[in-house]
Parts: sequence; structure tokens; C-alpha cells
Amino acid sequence: MGKTIIIVSFIVGLMLVTSPIFAETTTPAATASSATTVLACVGGAVSARESALSSGITAHAQAIQAAYSTRAAALQQAYSGATYAQVKVSVKAAWATFRAAIKIANKDWRTARNNAWTAFRVAAKACKPASGISDSSNSSSEY
Repeated sequence: MGKTIIIVSFIVGLMLVTSPIFAETTTPAATASSATTVLACVGGAVSARESALSSGITAHAQAIQAAYSTRAAALQQAYSGATYAQVKVSVKAAWATFRAAIKIANKDWRTARNNAWTAFRVAAKACKPASGISDSSNSSSEY
């Protein structure tokens, strides 16, 4: 009976000693799977950011184009005035309207751009990537 207890204790001890070795051999696979998951998560955040930026710049370009078209029509109308005074007032109004439209378009673009990057940073942070995986440091190169 004493021998049996010693043998069982030896086997249990051996299992306890060798289990960390086996655990280490499975860790890289788990880490690789975890890295794949993190990269997919960050990739999804990048995709969402780029889509939002694309939508924002498209809206900006359309607003700029509309401002120029409106200005062209207003100036054409202004120069068909009967007097210099009418032309002067109409031209001044056309340019004021143009400047206001450009200002709004630029403000809307900055808001869309900042919202896209903020949402990206939040989403990427939730992925818990290793340092250097995210490209947030490049946000300052946006128009």
C-alpha cells in the first residue's frame, strides 16, 4: 500500500511538472489564433473608417461642385442687370453665398473626417491590438 501511494504521488507530480510544458506547446497556436482575430478586428475598423471617409469626401466634393454651379448661375444673372448698382449688389451677394457654401462644405468635411477617425480609434482600441498595429498616427495627413 505504501508503494502504491508513492507511485501515484510520483505520477501526479510528474503530471503537474509536465503540464506547463504541454501548455507552452499550445500557447503559440492560441496566440496565432488571437493575432488573427485581432488583425481581423482592426481590419474591420479600418474598413469602416475608410468607408466613412469616402462618403464624407464624396459629400464634400458634391457640395463644392454645387457651390460653384450656384455661383456661376448667380454671376451670369448678376451681369444681366440693367445698372451698375444692380450688378454690384448681385455680384456681392453671389460671392457671399459662395463663400458661405464653401465654409459649410469644409466644416461638414472636417466633422465627417474627425468622426470617422474617432470611431476608428474607439473600435481599434476595443480590438486590443499590439502597439504599432493601428495606423492612427497617419490621421494628420488627411485633407
